[in-house]
Amino acid sequence: MSSKARRSSSQRITAIAIVGALAVAAAACVEPPTEPADRAGAPTSGEAAGLAVAPTPGCVDGVQASGALYQVCFPAEWNGDLVVWAHGYANPVEAIAIPDDEVEGQPIWAIVNGLGFAYATTSYSENGLVAVDAVDDLEDLPRLVREEFGVEPVHTYLVGGSEGGLSTVLAIEDASTRFDGGYATCGPIGNFRRQINHFGDFRSVFDYFFPGVMPGDAVSIPPGVLTLDDWNGTYEPTIEAAIAADPHAAEQLLRVTRVPVDAGDPNSVVETITGLLWYSFFATNDANDRLGGNPYDNRFRIYRGSDNDFLLNILVQRYRADRAALDALAAFETTGRLRRPAVTLHTTADPIVPYWHEPLYNLKTWGSGNRLKLTSLPAFRHGHCEFTLPEVLAGFAVLVLRVTARDLVASAEVFPSVAQEQKFLELARQQGARPTVVRQKEPAIRR
Repeated sequence: MSSKARRSSSQRITAIAIVGALAVAAAACVEPPTEPADRAGAPTSGEAAGLAVAPTPGCVDGVQASGALYQVCFPAEWNGDLVVWAHGYANPVEAIAIPDDEVEGQPIWAIVNGLGFAYATTSYSENGLVAVDAVDDLEDLPRLVREEFGVEPVHTYLVGGSEGGLSTVLAIEDASTRFDGGYATCGPIGNFRRQINHFGDFRSVFDYFFPGVMPGDAVSIPPGVLTLDDWNGTYEPTIEAAIAADPHAAEQLLRVTRVPVDAGDPNSVVETITGLLWYSFFATNDANDRLGGNPYDNRFRIYRGSDNDFLLNILVQRYRADRAALDALAAFETTGRLRRPAVTLHTTADPIVPYWHEPLYNLKTWGSGNRLKLTSLPAFRHGHCEFTLPEVLAGFAVLVLRVTARDLVASAEVFPSVAQEQKFLELARQQGARPTVVRQKEPAIRR
């Protein structure tokens, strides 16, 4: 699942292959589909409460009370259910905007509407590290649909990617939210402090191998350079030139940080390194401001994988996290106490949000006694949120089944090819779902 240029996405399968196998095995532990207790007796999809006339097809934009921008889109034939989309990390130096995310070139709103679901999304009231605050803007959308369009969706699904995947899990763990189920893709849901250290370690080790290439350091970036022009015109080209000049140093960097690349893609090394450093460049100061200090700590980290690990560990810059920042991070940590069914989807060789988040979150759900509410699906490839349409829709089909005890009905028009349609059915059936693909009837020919 890729996003446009305003949100960067770029991303070795060694021990990860074992972890992927664990996720596949864990995915088989699925409880029978159940109707949520507060929805018992609710009308089925297509019988939305209070729906006399379906809202006019198309998209409507507006502004939420928080100042966030929203968009609501209804299909020509609405099935009565609503999908709320939670977008990923947005560059804090840019203005908020309605997300334009897509899957294999298809806008998410069009896919959702093509399945017969209404679609709603929000920009959130701010960009940057807002996964916790974003839950309020996301929860406001179903209310807005009721009040602005005069309809009550039968079921409301929360779907999110990357940082939005974290917001999705946080919302589904919150007993007060009214989402019936959540679908989190490529989200940092296992251990958020470890995610922060993942970014910090990459920057620290990069500075050891390529000193002076990036401005600032792992915990602070000079504010005067934080513009898209500086990144696109100066620092990204400089990083690319440094990698080209010393590819062996780049190889050691990736080994030490255990960041995967795609061996079949010659551009993968550069794209992966610049993708991770994008977050160091734009997200470091934003995180410090929002958390009340530096959350990154590597004082006792032992780095391995270079040609000279002794020298690396002696010379690499060390940082101490601020207690206030660590305390603030607690709000971003998931508990595993799921209140509703949840599905997760993650690429096994994701360099930005590593796949280890999935087994860590699985362990949390086991510990809380909620493992049967979770279905974890791996996508065996490199990249951050790089999913195929069949993978994404198969996971959604599983969620629909878990929430409603009914199988998803999908229009054939959603799939660009018969091969993708068949792959979708295959993947969904592997997880116990039996979705149906329907085709529009051909118009009668008048003679």
